[in-house]
Amino acid sequence: MSPRAAVALLAALCAAGVPYAPAAAAPTAGVRVALTAPWTAPGTATGPAAGDFDPRRPRFVARVSPVPPDRLGRSHGADCPVPPAELRLVRLTHWGFDGTVHQGELVVHERAVDPVLHVFAKAFEERFPIRKMRVMAAYGGDDAAAMADDNTSAYNCRAVTGHPGLRSQHSYGDAVDINPAENPYVDRNGTVHPPGATAYLARRDRTRPGVVLPGGAVAAAFAEVGWQWGGRWNLPDYQHFSANGH
Repeated sequence: MSPRAAVALLAALCAAGVPYAPAAAAPTAGVRVALTAPWTAPGTATGPAAGDFDPRRPRFVARVSPVPPDRLGRSHGADCPVPPAELRLVRLTHWGFDGTVHQGELVVHERAVDPVLHVFAKAFEERFPIRKMRVMAAYGGDDAAAMADDNTSAYNCRAVTGHPGLRSQHSYGDAVDINPAENPYVDRNGTVHPPGATAYLARRDRTRPGVVLPGGAVAAAFAEVGWQWGGRWNLPDYQHFSANGH
């Protein structure tokens, strides 16, 4: 099967909620994915299906499905530019700051599923820690509350923080914010978001877990899928990655 056909098949199966897990082999067309048969643990007759979360097995797995209404909540409204039918709920494993594997949730646009899974599979490989990963409905769509909780998130139909009249790229489902406390945003007024994260502006290096760095696993993985990093802006937004650079 050609790389183009393989990616098309993956997208169709993901949309239908088919379990998803990365392959051990090298990716094709820059996408580190494979569709797998149900996994059976050695010495047992049955085991969890690929895509099921098992905290005893530190591996990257994910499930992609339509978004239930409760996973959108106040993060979506009638005037939002993307209809719910074009959004997907991604449940995936990630390393935490406690050195163990957790399961998180992101809502993204259907076209962002492959890039996002590629990035978080790479981050998992490198054991890049993520504090929390909850859908924005858990915060009532309040970006300030999510940042204060150091939550990694994606879709949220809202204005740009510090720019009330400008729609955020998160409203389109193809932007991700990672570890906001470790990777703060400086708005046009010089205000640091979230409050208390100023120390992470003064010293950004590999000794600080969860910090996104140029050439690091996260920034490199996003570059591989063509997404751009807000950490390179004049007013840096170190937590922010998006498909179009906004």
